[in-house]
Amino acid sequence: MSAGKVGVGVIGAGVISNQYLENLTTFPDLDVRFVADIDEERARSQAEKYGVPGSGSVAELLADDAIEIVVNLTIPKVHVEVALQALDAGKHVWSEKPFALDRESGTELLAAAHAKGLRVATAPDTFLGAGIQSARRLVESGSIGAPLTALTLMQSPGPESWHPNPDFLFQEGAGPLFDIGPYYLTTLVQLFGPVKSVSAVASKSKAKRVIGSGPRAGEEFEVTVPTHVSALYQFESGQTAQAIFSFDSKLGRTLFEVAGVDGTVVVPDPNTFEGDLLVHGADGVETLPSTGSTTTRGTGVVELARAIRAGVPERASGEQAFHVLDVMVATIESAEAGAPVAVESTVEVAPALPEDWDPREATLA
Repeated sequence: MSAGKVGVGVIGAGVISNQYLENLTTFPDLDVRFVADIDEERARSQAEKYGVPGSGSVAELLADDAIEIVVNLTIPKVHVEVALQALDAGKHVWSEKPFALDRESGTELLAAAHAKGLRVATAPDTFLGAGIQSARRLVESGSIGAPLTALTLMQSPGPESWHPNPDFLFQEGAGPLFDIGPYYLTTLVQLFGPVKSVSAVASKSKAKRVIGSGPRAGEEFEVTVPTHVSALYQFESGQTAQAIFSFDSKLGRTLFEVAGVDGTVVVPDPNTFEGDLLVHGADGVETLPSTGSTTTRGTGVVELARAIRAGVPERASGEQAFHVLDVMVATIESAEAGAPVAVESTVEVAPALPEDWDPREATLA
């Protein structure tokens, strides 16, 4: 087994790469070696901005034997294609969500990774942050009694007002369910375990939307997926959760509540890495600060790297990501059929992180 820092290459130099590269280049257990993009000039610009020594094509990145993890930040419809290329080159993969667009390609990706003895860990990694980890520890401690139900809400007017190229966020593989849903559904799976079935409804408010910022401001684009999804999830544990994912509300808000026999905890936004917990109990409301890591996107790459070196499973596993994908596909199927849909996949949820786990600590000699 290899030792020392883990070599990393990033494929995709778009907007999200800024958050990743800002963090990845500061984590002492990682060695970020290369940025690749179909627009090689954009890759060069990002590499220079964050002090990464190499940039260029995907083929060049995959030819670097010192790169062990490929961070796949491409658009959703090519996530699987790029991940399979990385696996064929003998590299582990960290992919942005969603894991895939359908069960078939997701199954193919998992099978390829297993056959090669490699890993296909997948965002979101927000659940590794202080906010969600603290909420999980609180629920598991019994502080609110046996957990029974959850209520989650994500409403916004949509990202077209601020994103310079929002088209893909309203097409296959995105929309509020596939774009934002993974944060909430992953957190629900972390707290309640795997989903058993779903009943859902969905709608689309507009056939076209208008870009509100950047060089394409004023340009119309087509909307091809639901922009409002409401679902009821039942878990293998018997617990239930109600969830709304919407790009159709001028009132932007988020909510994540878990109700137990003895109390209710308001969990921090699953799309963030920190935040206080509000615990409602018999004696009133208590605010509890979260404890743990507050580094942002890319935290999961460090956890993956350390798991590879230790020879143990990573927490943001491909199996968890596939289960969340299966749940999202089942949600759309339920909305289209007007009937409940069973979720066939399952997953074993990894243990919570130690409270003192720190991605900024140098642990790989």
